Amino acid sequence: MKKTLLVFALALGFFGFSQSGANLDANKWSKEKAKAWYAEHDWISGANFIPSTAINQLEMWQEATYDPETIDRELGYAAGIGFNTMRVYLHSLAYKADKAGFKKRVEDYLSIADNHDIKTIFVIFDDVWDANPKIGTQRDPKTGTHNSGWMQDPGYPASNEMANSPELKAYVQDIIKTFKDDDRILFWDLYNEPGNNGKNTESLPLLTNVFKWAREINPSQPLSAGLWSWGYKELNTFQAQHSDIITYHDYENADMHRRVIELLKTHDRPMICTEYMARTNDSRFSTTLPMLAENNIGAINWGLVNGKTNTIYAWNTPIDSGEEPVEWFHDVFRKDGTPYRQDEVDLIKKLNDAY
Repeated sequence: MKKTLLVFALALGFFGFSQSGANLDANKWSKEKAKAWYAEHDWISGANFIPSTAINQLEMWQEATYDPETIDRELGYAAGIGFNTMRVYLHSLAYKADKAGFKKRVEDYLSIADNHDIKTIFVIFDDVWDANPKIGTQRDPKTGTHNSGWMQDPGYPASNEMANSPELKAYVQDIIKTFKDDDRILFWDLYNEPGNNGKNTESLPLLTNVFKWAREINPSQPLSAGLWSWGYKELNTFQAQHSDIITYHDYENADMHRRVIELLKTHDRPMICTEYMARTNDSRFSTTLPMLAENNIGAINWGLVNGKTNTIYAWNTPIDSGEEPVEWFHDVFRKDGTPYRQDEVDLIKKLNDAY
């Protein structure tokens, strides 16, 4: 029953009709342009990245806690197993607090990543976890709790109240314009999991605007927003129809994931899975990564190094004692660079070498 409902929801979501204006479609890439861009790159393989010393996006990017030494060291771990791409979240409040400094730190991050031959996917907005982000010192992690300090961007109700805000438009367009021709950036992921935390279509106005604002800049890199919740018909339709490349999240087992792939292929555009790998959900490197490689689908797992985000713990399954779970949920390395599982990093390196 679950599989049937999933595929039915996917079909509804992807083949509906969106109410799009010409300004949203202006500068959208053709299928041919998207395929040519994808063919220029080696198989895209990597992780969602935040340094282990940061609990969230603000702690990563604010001047007082920006940590280039840890970033350099941990991107070295990634490069050592052949990862060539990191997906990294920005935050509008870090920009608002210090526009010039924020852009300088983004430039610094890109230089560090480039030194490791790693491309970057930048994420602009985000509907996941805490709805009330604040500039300044961030709270300490909650013991044994998954992502206890992660912040939405711009937050809620700010995502509704500010959907047409000149301030948000200025942020989006300044960042994209600054780096619009920078080949260290693979593509722009404009909105992570729009509609999460029960927002559903409340997020559609901001999703629409961020595509409009980005299209006005017309960067050399493609634009996308990853599909993630198959029951969100209007959001799925909009995301699929307005993205240059198809990106998506899947934390299910390989058989279920394969069915999603077959449906997404009907869009006839390059595909990148920008979130996967949750071991206790049976989304594993051993089963998922070879499948993605064989289908020439980019593979970006959640988590690189175990740190303050506490993503070795599963969603909604805290361990109050803080002891290590029997099996890690996300992440690949311990802080000292030791792999959590040697067989996993051996497989990652083998596939990266092969493809």
